[in-house]
Amino acid sequence: MKKLITLALGVVMALSASAVSKPWTNGPLVVSDNHRYLVHKNGQPFFWMGNTAWLMPERLNRDEVEYFLSKEREAGYNVELVQVLNAIPTFNVYGQAANNAEFDFTNVSKKGVYGYWEHLDYIVDQAAANGIYIAMDIIWGSQIENMSQKKAAALGTFIAKRYAGKPNIIWMIGGDIMGDKHPDYWDAMARAIKKIDKVHLMTFHPRGRTTSARWFNDREWLDFNMFQSGHRRYGQRNGDGDYTIKDNTEEDNWRYVEMSFEKTPLKPVIDGEPSYEDIPQGLHDANQPRWQDYDVRRYAYWSVFAGSFGHTYGHNSVMQMMRPGVLASFDGKKPWWEAMHDPGYNQMKYLKYLMLSFPFTEGVGDQSVIAGKNGERYDRVIATRGNDYMLVYNYSGKPMSIDLTKISGAKKNVWWMNPSNGKLTFLGEFDNKTVEFTSDGAYLHGADRVLIVVDSSKNYIGKNDTELKVKE
Repeated sequence: MKKLITLALGVVMALSASAVSKPWTNGPLVVSDNHRYLVHKNGQPFFWMGNTAWLMPERLNRDEVEYFLSKEREAGYNVELVQVLNAIPTFNVYGQAANNAEFDFTNVSKKGVYGYWEHLDYIVDQAAANGIYIAMDIIWGSQIENMSQKKAAALGTFIAKRYAGKPNIIWMIGGDIMGDKHPDYWDAMARAIKKIDKVHLMTFHPRGRTTSARWFNDREWLDFNMFQSGHRRYGQRNGDGDYTIKDNTEEDNWRYVEMSFEKTPLKPVIDGEPSYEDIPQGLHDANQPRWQDYDVRRYAYWSVFAGSFGHTYGHNSVMQMMRPGVLASFDGKKPWWEAMHDPGYNQMKYLKYLMLSFPFTEGVGDQSVIAGKNGERYDRVIATRGNDYMLVYNYSGKPMSIDLTKISGAKKNVWWMNPSNGKLTFLGEFDNKTVEFTSDGAYLHGADRVLIVVDSSKNYIGKNDTELKVKE
């Protein structure tokens, strides 16, 4: 009987695995012709809905990896940001070391030993089984001081040879560091990888409140830009020296999108690390208020509607795989498996469903659809539009005037979408003019809404639809 149960479970798991969408069947990821988005080789759009799982290779065992990645897929995430090496040496949960100070990888795999790299292989393969990409941060930026050009190239060569053949890899160098810290090392690492792997895309993860475009936009190895809007609230400068933004704009992550798009050549851009859910504002003082679900929603919609090709969510406990008995960073409170029930974690999928409902790779951030003067800080309204649709995010709930003439169609169908649950409310058909809209929410804290405007001759969303439908 036990054998039959085991066999039956195996059949169910196999069927379930085979039913999982594997996006790379559309071909590898490439930059779109308009240089703003990522698409597959066959033209199929790709919307990056990432999660920061930095310490997954170090802290999760095989069973936990399988559980975590299956839950990530169910929650709508399709990219996991992980650190490969965060120290010299780096150890995993099995006590196996990844590297030595010499970065000599000739004997990293030993017969009969489930080592560090075998465990990382397992993570990559489990992610692939769930249709998820691994954005592989090669070595955390703080460790670059312990390297040299030779060591950086050796690391790049080793890791490219090991993973270039995997379909679900996105290369990410850097790691919370300014790009002017040993740029020659980063160049050596990147070029060593690209010499071997000419298929997978690559980016650079920078320090908070900076963008990779500042240092590497002209590099041939940089396929898309990444910024880290970071964890500070307005006015929380905390002694940063080389500041790239104006004072009191710390939460305006849409500014980094515009900053990146000012560079030549034009490259796609994404927020690789916004404020994490349940982390103290400013990171380092546990007595500070914590970022909530409505905060992480704001970061997501502001960034994407400004022109990012996707978004990266993060949770204080999940990113460090917090559990009892582990020393917490940033005053982490709950185990990672409990954190996956937090509201913000489960609300990101609605942004993905929304964008996949439209030909979003044709869209551009266009704030001219907001008639009159736009608001500042939390009253800022951010809009994106295509030829026949527009999406407008209003965080505070303040009344806004929208110019409906900015897209095609003599008549426009209009909905409110609640980004906390994906629910739709049809407002009716409107004439082609400027209209003032006021949401049904109270001012601030949970009042955020998305105004959806569509040429009435189009059927991206049905008038009777009450919620966004799953689209992959």
